[in-house]
Amino acid sequence: MIQNPKRYTITAALPYTNGPIHIGHLAGVYVPSDIYSRYLRLQGKDVLFVCGSDEHGVAISMKAKKEGVTPQEIIDKYDGIIRQSFIDFGISFDNYSRTSAKIHHETASGFFKKLYDNGDFIEQVTEQLYDAKANQFLADRFVTGTCPKCGHEEAYGDQCEKCGSTLNATDLINPKSTITGEIPVLKSTKHWFLPLDRYDAFLREWILVGHKNDWKPNVYGQVKSWIDSGLEPRAVTRDLDWGIDVPVEGAEGKKLYVWFDAPIGYISASKEWAAREGKDWEPYWKNEDTKLVHFIGKDNIVFHCIIFPAMLKAEGSYILPDNVPANEFLNLEGDKLSTSKNWAVWLHEYLLDFPNQQDVLRYALTSNAPETKDNDFTWKDFQARNNNELVAIFGNFINRVVVLTNKFYNGIVPNPIPLAPEGGTPNFTDYDNEVLVELKAYPAVISSSVERYRFREALGELMNVARLGNKYLADEEPWKVIKDNPERVQTQMYVALQIAAALSSLCEPFLPFTAVKLSRILKIETKIDWKTVSETSELIPSGHQIGEAELLFAKIEDEEIKKQMDKLEATKVANKEEIASSLAMTEPQKETIQYDDFSKIDLRVGTILEAEKMPKANKLLILKIDTGIDVRTIVSGIAESFSPEEIIGKRVTVLVNLAPRNLRGVDSEGMILMATNAEGKLVFVNPDSDGVVNGETIN
Repeated sequence: MIQNPKRYTITAALPYTNGPIHIGHLAGVYVPSDIYSRYLRLQGKDVLFVCGSDEHGVAISMKAKKEGVTPQEIIDKYDGIIRQSFIDFGISFDNYSRTSAKIHHETASGFFKKLYDNGDFIEQVTEQLYDAKANQFLADRFVTGTCPKCGHEEAYGDQCEKCGSTLNATDLINPKSTITGEIPVLKSTKHWFLPLDRYDAFLREWILVGHKNDWKPNVYGQVKSWIDSGLEPRAVTRDLDWGIDVPVEGAEGKKLYVWFDAPIGYISASKEWAAREGKDWEPYWKNEDTKLVHFIGKDNIVFHCIIFPAMLKAEGSYILPDNVPANEFLNLEGDKLSTSKNWAVWLHEYLLDFPNQQDVLRYALTSNAPETKDNDFTWKDFQARNNNELVAIFGNFINRVVVLTNKFYNGIVPNPIPLAPEGGTPNFTDYDNEVLVELKAYPAVISSSVERYRFREALGELMNVARLGNKYLADEEPWKVIKDNPERVQTQMYVALQIAAALSSLCEPFLPFTAVKLSRILKIETKIDWKTVSETSELIPSGHQIGEAELLFAKIEDEEIKKQMDKLEATKVANKEEIASSLAMTEPQKETIQYDDFSKIDLRVGTILEAEKMPKANKLLILKIDTGIDVRTIVSGIAESFSPEEIIGKRVTVLVNLAPRNLRGVDSEGMILMATNAEGKLVFVNPDSDGVVNGETIN
């Protein structure tokens, strides 16, 4: 961990431009990174905060195919929506770039070429999944199947979103092309790989020793597990028609793999910023006095903690990340957020439905941030946090202070009296001094939480400042004291106004729009830095004229929440109708048979003992099955769904009294029962249960 860095480079994960930004993205990455960057700037630090649109992901091509447009049209559409949403929401990037920019293509190509020239890649011919019907190799996101680690049936070729495991497409069980729905085949192709195993010792020392105590447990644990399971070479190129060309001879038709390309986007965004501002980008990436921090979601931990650092280490001139404070996932009303199912709260729609209430969402997401575990966003909780906390605590305190100051003193900050001899320090009561001393302590308390990336904790401490103010007013009751001791009220209101002024500064990283509004109400023209709050009792001087009262936060009514819940319910109904429509395409029932017909069928429990592919037949497997009454050969057309190795030992249901049939010279003595699920995948009709043995009949 770098002590007293001269500058900070803060990166936020590049969002895919295949759809808008939703609350999961905000809670996981963009709100915490913005809080941290704003906080550092308030401390007078040299900060570069960058992000940009990730426009080469396979998700872009998938979206383009689905909508019947070009990838360029997709990225232009969503880059515009995302970029404007971030501006309207107040995310304070120093530069928001895009990976389709010329400077990024040049940077990524140059980075690859340097590693290539240095011999840091290995060249391999491997078998990749290929969709014969589409006549193309399948990038990882064009393949779905069953996760080999947790059994989730909708895992992608690069990652299982249920268990978070990083995968290769060839690891999937029962893979299927998302382009045509066909079962892909393996086909040879040449690619370049980054040999992560070469960096095993470096990564163990740098992470497992160097960052054991300062990285978040969820990050450190996932990285340790990945390293301990054994690092293997990872492809840096892919057979794609969209992306950055691989800049070497013999790589025609191949593109840089998006995981290699995307993190370099942080560097190219920094270069773009420097060129625009007339600055030098290199100190922010190559100076050891710079602290590099990556804000990401947990699905990007491996890429930012193992793979990208290995790339930087191989290149040789870059600094490594000091911290990667990844958050867990945010769910919505008890269900996982899903772009494809439209189960989300989209930022651009929120900004339309709740105009000028950006800080309410920032507050709700931060106070319920998934910092250590997955959390759930509900509209009722959103409403309660606004009405019961922002309105009733923060807003109520400010409103009372401003209203009373205008009522008693025409909006002029009063002198605290009685003054000490010769106009010196006011003779505050012990309680006044306790409150002012406690107020001075809050910048350090909040800073401690922020610098440990505990933003939820930091926000709670901010609200404690507002609680301090409310308690002071409730205890002192200036609206009553004014009748009998108006001089004492001058001191009470002076103290309360110092708390209000402190809040205008302390809330800025968390509630930036509120900070601007509160400063306007108090007519504070020069931003108060946190050092001043911690060292000075007078933040807003006697004689200063404040403005009229206006509400910082508006109460959110039940009707507004019902509108959002109705929208989600409509989405749920639409998803159910889509599933029902899919089920309606299931094969209709066959013609009715009599019981005597059924009674002739002899179904037995069996176990597959051996399995091999039928020569010159893509669909057939030759199986040896113990039926309990004998061991027989059965030829089954499941080779495109299952490999021989994965079904040995599988319990199956066998039709044993089917007349033998010769298939390609092999007598097949029965049939195993299979089913097709809603996704069109073959699945076993599984007779596994306690006490069932081979040969038992199925009635």
